[in-house]
Amino acid sequence: MKLQILALDGVFDTGLAALLDVFTTANELAAMLTLDVAPFEVAIVGPRRKIRTAQGFAVPLAESFDPAAADWLVVPAIGYKMPEALIPALQRPDVHDAVAALRQGAAAGTHIAAACIGTFVLAESGLLEGEKATTTWWLAPLFRQRYPDVLLEDARMLVKSGSFVTAGAALSHMDLALWLVRQASPDLAGLVARYLIVDSRPAQSAYAIADHLSHADPLVEKFERWARGRLAEGFSLDDAAEAIGTSKRTLARRMQQVLGKSPLSCFQDLRVERAVHLLKTSEQSLEQIAALVGYADGVTLRSLLRKRLGRGVRELRLPD
Repeated sequence: MKLQILALDGVFDTGLAALLDVFTTANELAAMLTLDVAPFEVAIVGPRRKIRTAQGFAVPLAESFDPAAADWLVVPAIGYKMPEALIPALQRPDVHDAVAALRQGAAAGTHIAAACIGTFVLAESGLLEGEKATTTWWLAPLFRQRYPDVLLEDARMLVKSGSFVTAGAALSHMDLALWLVRQASPDLAGLVARYLIVDSRPAQSAYAIADHLSHADPLVEKFERWARGRLAEGFSLDDAAEAIGTSKRTLARRMQQVLGKSPLSCFQDLRVERAVHLLKTSEQSLEQIAALVGYADGVTLRSLLRKRLGRGVRELRLPD
């Protein structure tokens, strides 16, 4: 498999290193165990001859860059973690050149993958319009506002849609690289994950901080404050809209635009978040916690937690 890592100035060090380490480990293990898997041919490419990572390390790029010559173009994150820094960075000339290269590669049939903030670079190309995608969880509100035609599923760690694969935040670079190895050999991908001690993480929703997301919009922030004060009570859209001084339609529309979910779904997420916090930090029973967050009994709460958190529920002290 021929892979080109499209690295831009300020590339996220951990992201670039994770991609390279997974592919290098895969090649080493395949050779050591004499597996019938073709080597991963990896080149770091870009519109410039040399770049520096976000931490200032120089990275020489391949002398030639032909987006049509690879099976996969992979876009790691650039090191701009907040909107006020990221938005100007997306206007840089090298980003525009990278966007043009992505379009050229897609037109030639090259598959494209992007992780974390690299998903913004891919979305700038317009190639994700009408496609499903994920992105780094804390920038999901900005992603929705900037690329409204992309079908964002930000709770997921990896999303495959058409010829594109996108991955969530930060260490999702590792998940993305393992997914690419899995396309060549599921057995080899499993071995690499064991050697690098990487657990399966199908969702990033368990890592999201609701407070951070709600602060992206004043109306959503008001709703979040209102909701946190009445988690033990039943949800009422009428009460919510009246309490924060807006219409039900406006509230529902804004919640969808910023968080990609309904007010009720957000309310339920806050209940789960509070329950998880209490399970980790208090000595209260599951039944007591269920009452505090508005569920009839511990059985209902336990079932909901397992459904929402998946494997992430293992660290919680849930009785069978």
